[in-house]
Amino acid sequence: MEVAKNLMDIQQKILDACQKVGRAAGDITVIGVTKYVTIERAKEAVDAGVTHLGENRMEGLLEKSEHIEEQAVWHFIGTLQSRKVKEVIDQIDYLHSLDRKSLAKEINKRANKPIDCFVQVNVSGEESKHGVKADEVEAFVQNLQEFSNIRVVGLMTMAPHVEDEAILRHVFRSLRELRNQIQTMNWEHAPCNYLSMGMSNDYQIAIEEGATHVRIGSSLVGPY
Repeated sequence: MEVAKNLMDIQQKILDACQKVGRAAGDITVIGVTKYVTIERAKEAVDAGVTHLGENRMEGLLEKSEHIEEQAVWHFIGTLQSRKVKEVIDQIDYLHSLDRKSLAKEINKRANKPIDCFVQVNVSGEESKHGVKADEVEAFVQNLQEFSNIRVVGLMTMAPHVEDEAILRHVFRSLRELRNQIQTMNWEHAPCNYLSMGMSNDYQIAIEEGATHVRIGSSLVGPY
């Protein structure tokens, strides 16, 4: 596994996608998803120049961050159980899965500083996916203003695992439109500048539709 080579390939594809729609490649943040790989592989990613790492399990994040420490910006990208908030919340820089008020309440209680959060949206409506329903996002974000330790920096979604590009574009475009709608509210607690969408199989499409943060695992660090 040559993570550095993989990163170069990904950066070229990001550049191609950005040029296609008139965006700057520098506006895209690559989050290396290291949830299935070893500490050594995660370190290889950091050494290759990946400064943002994503984990979806508390145990994996705490273990890797202990060895990598402040060399990386840490993103928690999985479902976070309220009972585990106190153990992980001050170890991360971004949370990509804020999807319920009870979680926001616990974060607000346990965090020692404001936490940059992406509100997870279930754009596709799949029952198997977590997230706030699209038509409830605006009200949900508005109600988060009561929590001083919550800062909504963007929205996040996971697209269906399908080959149909039209479906993928619809999901990503819908999230962008929701983000734009929230931005017009000018809420101090919710600048909502970012879009976390796109993974190894669809990040180029996501970028064409406005993604600012792409979560790439297998194409970058491998599946194990």
